[in-house]
Amino acid sequence: MIRFLDKKIIYYFLISLSIFALDRISKIYVINIAEAYGQVDIYINKFLNIILVWNSGIGFGLLSFEKQFLYNLITLIIILVNLVILYLGIKSNNFKGFLFFIILGGSLGNLFDRLYYSAVPDFIDINYNGFHWFIFNVADIFISVGIICLIYVEIFFDKEEKLNEK
Repeated sequence: MIRFLDKKIIYYFLISLSIFALDRISKIYVINIAEAYGQVDIYINKFLNIILVWNSGIGFGLLSFEKQFLYNLITLIIILVNLVILYLGIKSNNFKGFLFFIILGGSLGNLFDRLYYSAVPDFIDINYNGFHWFIFNVADIFISVGIICLIYVEIFFDKEEKLNEK
């Protein structure tokens, strides 16, 4: 059992590390473009642009504050949430644990930016007919997909397991 647990944890940490690395590489690339050209405004197609914005809030720019105390408080809460996600990921079954570590990898990417830059670089701009969704980054994609999948698993698969136990 301990041997399986160790392999599972190593596998999960590698997943989180890979997501963190992918996020860092994408952000460094966009930041380097901004430093070289003064801004990032890349048209990919009529639905997708790359535009660098700095987000001092939480996901998708929500709860952005000017006050340092509130920013630090939110950062502390994010650190605590990451510790809870780590615990849940280790204690969960294989698929749920996998999802928790996907979320953790993305969250650690954004947390690193909050601590290093005091803001998170967001750059993926999806739009349609002039309507722009929130600008986000690679870490946000993994966080969102992981949460959506966890909700799906909780609604559909856990219900089946509980019915089979009765």
